[in-house]
Amino acid sequence: MAAALIIANRAFRTAEMALAAGFIRLTSSSGVYLAAERQSVYFGLGTDQPFGLQMSPECTSAFLLLPLILVGAVMVALRPHIATRVLIGLAVAGAAVIAVNQVRILGLVGLVDWLGTDRGYYWGHTLLGSMISIIGGALALVLFVWLSTRQPRSQR
Repeated sequence: MAAALIIANRAFRTAEMALAAGFIRLTSSSGVYLAAERQSVYFGLGTDQPFGLQMSPECTSAFLLLPLILVGAVMVALRPHIATRVLIGLAVAGAAVIAVNQVRILGLVGLVDWLGTDRGYYWGHTLLGSMISIIGGALALVLFVWLSTRQPRSQR
């Protein structure tokens, strides 16, 4: 699973940007264009400040998913009987990590719209984006561990 995520990283980033483009279209009155082959979304089209974001390999939620997958693999190797719970935990925490990255992107778009290109990108990427990623990633990890290690109701 981890190897597939690394090998298919480009396709994964393309999917993340397609999802982001859909959310931006829902929240913006200006034009939005997805350049899937470049993992980029352009927004603010038709305004005085169009802007484009490209999903680089460092900014994908795959970096937050990989540790969850690796920890999950170790957990299953050590305690095979919890494999189902680990897979459920991975699915839920994985969805949370992807959602957190979408919130990060939308926050960045909102700040660029509000504060302009230079200040909005700086604050959205450096401060807000980092805080969202760290807090969201930590919460997803806690959720993963809780879902993977809690006892079934029948054993409580």
